[in-house]
Amino acid sequence: MKRGVFLDRDGVINAMVYDPEHGIIDSPTNVKQFRLLPRAGRAIKRIKEMGFLAVVVSNQPGIAKGKFSLKVLEAIDKEMKEELAQYGARLDRIYYCLHHPGAVKKEYRKNCPCRKPSPGLLLKAAEEFKIDLTSSYMIGDGLIDVQAGKRAGCKTILLGRLKCDLCKMMEDLDAKPDLIVSNLSQAVKLIEKLEGEQDEGIY
Repeated sequence: MKRGVFLDRDGVINAMVYDPEHGIIDSPTNVKQFRLLPRAGRAIKRIKEMGFLAVVVSNQPGIAKGKFSLKVLEAIDKEMKEELAQYGARLDRIYYCLHHPGAVKKEYRKNCPCRKPSPGLLLKAAEEFKIDLTSSYMIGDGLIDVQAGKRAGCKTILLGRLKCDLCKMMEDLDAKPDLIVSNLSQAVKLIEKLEGEQDEGIY
């Protein structure tokens, strides 16, 4: 059985974007807005060096909400792969849930088992790649990532800072992660320690 590191995309691999029209922080809606986070490329390269599959599992409801097209999403994926390649990093697969219960496009309007916090994307990857989920990790910046990872049987790493209100939400949602760190690079360093891997390089 293979082992995987499942990665949320926005806020983990790439930076979130401020939307001044709606006053919110959101996912990139075009290629120009896509920006790889510092050290993310080297961290994903290290994931591969440790023998893990690097798999993106992400809710991407922007198409369903009418914010961008499938063609734009594909262009963003292309940009992400090209930027990662500059660090010698690559992803084994990208899995998206394009659905949303409040979608403006009818064909995307539903609650499906692939939309996190449901574990459908992780289960699909595990089936296709023969991944042992109990030996794998889910890294995300939201509690829905933790919930999805826990429901799939993975160890979970939350990116962010622990706050009192977040603690209560973790308890209420049964979404307490195994570990909490600030960014993807630190998450990969933790996996190194847990797996007994040694690497002196900085990434």
